[in-house]
Amino acid sequence: MKKKYAPIIVFVLMLPIFFVGLSRNKSELPSPLIGKIVPAFVLPSLIDPAVMINQANFNGRFVLFNVWATWCAGCREEHEFLMELSARDEISIIGLNWRDNRNDALNWLITLGNPYELSVEDKLGRTAIDWGVYGAPETFLINPQGVILYKHLGPLTERDWTLNFMPFLVTEQT
Repeated sequence: MKKKYAPIIVFVLMLPIFFVGLSRNKSELPSPLIGKIVPAFVLPSLIDPAVMINQANFNGRFVLFNVWATWCAGCREEHEFLMELSARDEISIIGLNWRDNRNDALNWLITLGNPYELSVEDKLGRTAIDWGVYGAPETFLINPQGVILYKHLGPLTERDWTLNFMPFLVTEQT
């Protein structure tokens, strides 16, 4: 008799887990890097592969670290906003071109505009793994001490910038 009701009991006990999972914000995945110093890396500049760029390029200022690729539909969707944000000169934007063809990436920047102060080439994707990247686009907010404050998944919009990024900038600057 007890075995007959076991599946029902298990199902009832699992209901709260399902409801929590369904009600969470799907654009947010927890990152173990929040509150930690950015992972060390040394990668070639996308524009000039002879120039090596590392995490020291973040120091002393707020930076958006944006993971992008030409094969990424969401990256194209957010590109216009990144161009607007870059033109406002509110924050430095550094790009991580992820597992992409260098010529395609350079053509993208020539055709659509280049919002990046610097863009590094992560051809093999190893640096993205160190950063805990799930997919492009992803954007990290880094403070002047090189600490990751926030991670955004998906295309960045004006609304996301205002609601999720600006509060960190205002709080950190006061």
